[in-house]
Amino acid sequence: MEPIWLSIKLATITTIFLLFIGIPVAYWLSRKQNIFKLIIEAFITMPLVLPPSVLGFYLLIAFSPNNAFGIWLHQHFNLQLVFSFKGLILASIIYSLPFMVSPLKAAFSHLPKSMSEASYVMGKSKMKTFFYVLLPNIKPAVFTAAVLTFAHTLGEFGVVLMIGGNIPGETKVASIAIYDAVETLDYSAANAYALILFAITFIIVIGVFVLNRNAVKSPFE
Repeated sequence: MEPIWLSIKLATITTIFLLFIGIPVAYWLSRKQNIFKLIIEAFITMPLVLPPSVLGFYLLIAFSPNNAFGIWLHQHFNLQLVFSFKGLILASIIYSLPFMVSPLKAAFSHLPKSMSEASYVMGKSKMKTFFYVLLPNIKPAVFTAAVLTFAHTLGEFGVVLMIGGNIPGETKVASIAIYDAVETLDYSAANAYALILFAITFIIVIGVFVLNRNAVKSPFE
């Protein structure tokens, strides 16, 4: 079960980080558009269409201790991201970012402007308006974004393999364990890992549908 727990740990940490990163980024992107924001949004969205191996390769080059950035990390923070769990977390944050930002941006964009304006008229600051007016009104979107991010991170393979390799107890997550089992023709082990991941993600998706359905129900139903 070690690869399963490692996958859950990676997905949980990544989701928590992305909640703190994705919510303000999504709000900023949902405001008035300009060319700079369009470029930033394009970069954020790239992991949705870019092959994971391509992103993983460039992250591997960037994090490599032979690269300037990798050398700087090692010299100033004694941090090595290649073939480490910390590297998996950073790579997963980059790779799963659009799964967090896209639903939140759409939710913020659909909030009526009158909601913010009414809050300002009542003397609330932009910060208080954001936390006490806007954010509570997109709770279903926040939950959906968090769950999608968790489920997506749980099944990562290409980026994880490139950055983390296959170190038992450190970077050997469930998707890598499935690959290993198939390579060694151990189909029973591969099937066990695959069934567990399938069950976890299926339960998560059903939970999202049920909670979102209840959230949009009329109070008179």
